[in-house]
Amino acid sequence: VQLQASGGGLVQSGGSLRLSCTTSGFTFSDYAIAWFRQAPGKEREGVSCISSSISERAGATNYADSVKGRFTISRDNAKKTVYLQMNSLKPEDTAVYYCAAERFGYTMTCSTHPVYYGTDYWGKGTQVTVSS
Repeated sequence: VQLQASGGGLVQSGGSLRLSCTTSGFTFSDYAIAWFRQAPGKEREGVSCISSSISERAGATNYADSVKGRFTISRDNAKKTVYLQMNSLKPEDTAVYYCAAERFGYTMTCSTHPVYYGTDYWGKGTQVTVSS
């Protein structure tokens, strides 16, 4: 199982970045994917998630209040990749961003709580730095 976040970088406040989470080693379409972030000295927090194809609400999305209206999550099952489009970035968005996967099944969409994601299904992060 491999997940790899990429696309981070340095951007000015108000700018945009698109993160990618590329995966391998598991049936991608059966898994919900979530983005998390962790800033120095802070706990890991959920940013967004998207449900799997086997969910009764396939493709459903959730967002943290802090990013609603600015970030958009999407997935391409053919490419086994999830994207996080981040617009109107703020300095407080500065963090290492991680993606994680979990097979929730039919009745659950996805979660932005990190406890729901098994340790084997986390990728290495990508740094996002937003300057003021």
